[in-house]
Amino acid sequence: MRLAIFVVLALALSACGSRGELKPAVDASLPPAPYGADAPHSAKELLEVPAQADLGRSIELRRRSEERETDPFDLPPEG
Repeated sequence: MRLAIFVVLALALSACGSRGELKPAVDASLPPAPYGADAPHSAKELLEVPAQADLGRSIELRRRSEERETDPFDLPPEG
């Protein structure tokens, strides 16, 4: 029993130390350069989140009902 626990613990700890540069697989390559760009992005650049994508959403659950803010684009259906 102790041996099994030791093996599981050793495997879990060995996975923690394997941090390094991300590289594409041997037979794969990075995506092509976007239209208008001079060179394709590096793996590090592809992992960065652009400012527009960071929505800053709150995952806090509502505990009681609250009035919604007025939305000028919430129009009734035509007809």
